[in-house]
Amino acid sequence: MDSAKKTLLLIISSLFMIQIAIAGDPDILTDFVLPPNSPPIDANFFTFTGMRALVSAPVPPTFKGSLEVGFVDSTNKLFTQTLQQGDIFVFPKGLVHFQYNVDAKNPALAISGFGSANAGTVSLPNTLFNSTIDDSVLAMSFKTDVPTIQKLKAGLQG
Repeated sequence: MDSAKKTLLLIISSLFMIQIAIAGDPDILTDFVLPPNSPPIDANFFTFTGMRALVSAPVPPTFKGSLEVGFVDSTNKLFTQTLQQGDIFVFPKGLVHFQYNVDAKNPALAISGFGSANAGTVSLPNTLFNSTIDDSVLAMSFKTDVPTIQKLKAGLQG
């Protein structure tokens, strides 16, 4: 192979590699996008209940408990919803969110799907209280005292 072909092959493969290197999810510009002229929204905007009919078939259901879900947007507004069997809830990307079983007597089953190949998770309690952040800084941030912070840290140990 002559040097001109080698050079051309090198340039083409370099361009291909550059395209791969710049691939990724776009930056988030807002917490979520609303339809034009929409009224103020609540948690119902993020909830779909149309699957309830499908899972209420005569087959005994496995999702008997209810699941409390919610998230906080960047204006500190809390959106919460109690999900029933078959409900779908969308958490906007990058916002602090939670989910828990309201009734421990009835197990709740949840299926999660992520909008990114590398979604990752951040556990706030572990990130904050199992770190090397000084206890006095955490106490000031949470408007409490150092003994309370130390109790929180002890509760996360093992």
